Amino acid sequence: MSETSWTERLLGGFAKTSQRLAANLAGAGGASARLDEATLDEVEDALILSDLGPAAARRIRQRLADKRFGLEITTRELKEAVAEEIAAILRPVAKPLEITAFPRPQVILVIGVNGSGKTTTIAKLAHLFKEDDYGVLLAAGDTFRAAAIGQLATWAERIGVDIVKGPEGGDPAAIVFDAVKQATASGIDALIVDTAGRLQNKTELMDELAKIRRVLGRLNPAAPHDVVLVLDATNGQNALAQIDVFREVAGVTGLIMTKLDGTARGGVLVAAAEQYGLPIHAIGVGEKMDDLRPFDPDLVARVIAGVA
Repeated sequence: MSETSWTERLLGGFAKTSQRLAANLAGAGGASARLDEATLDEVEDALILSDLGPAAARRIRQRLADKRFGLEITTRELKEAVAEEIAAILRPVAKPLEITAFPRPQVILVIGVNGSGKTTTIAKLAHLFKEDDYGVLLAAGDTFRAAAIGQLATWAERIGVDIVKGPEGGDPAAIVFDAVKQATASGIDALIVDTAGRLQNKTELMDELAKIRRVLGRLNPAAPHDVVLVLDATNGQNALAQIDVFREVAGVTGLIMTKLDGTARGGVLVAAAEQYGLPIHAIGVGEKMDDLRPFDPDLVARVIAGVA
């Protein structure tokens, strides 16, 4: 996919957020206005209404006040200024998922609630790594659902990578054990592990993940190298609650935001960056194989603010 078409996909994916923010900012600034307390109040409200969250909204408001208070500002200049402040929040967390582990494999646990796009995100990650000439192995560690095993196996066949799987209801830790042994023996660069996504019983999920970690630790003390949480952008502020839970039960090291499909509340990406500071590795804007890309903070900031 060309950079132009990726930008177009992002524009579509963040459409709801950028349109809402643009309309609210236009109300704040008019054609031209002085950046006074009343205008700043309207800007802060506009950011909160666009799902950027109160903390990010306060920070952006303060930065605008520090730089431009009392000055005339057009709507376009206001959008540009907001885009720059959003980018300042996003840049520190923009960190591609890189294969650096030695000895190999790099073990990547992928977690997230059922329906978040976790399985397809694993496939897209595997595809990205393969494009960079890395060897990839998948492990079907979500044995709670037969559909998850079958779906991951279908993706593995489609993108041309091997998969280690077991029966529905099998022991996820045993599957991960076999996968690490196979990846180590065959010199695989990246082992991507699917995990169960049920949150109805946090204790059970925590126990299962802890067991996987113990098994990994016996085979490779550095593993897992990454614990990546897949978030569904259509959940808006509920995605933040998922970060809270999964940080507690799984020790999240990074995020991937999916389903930025035009109906999503993409401003939550900014709220997550401001509130948690966790690395954002990539974002997904659709179901196609190349619809997942490393996170570009400046482009996303300009898209959200409607100036891309």
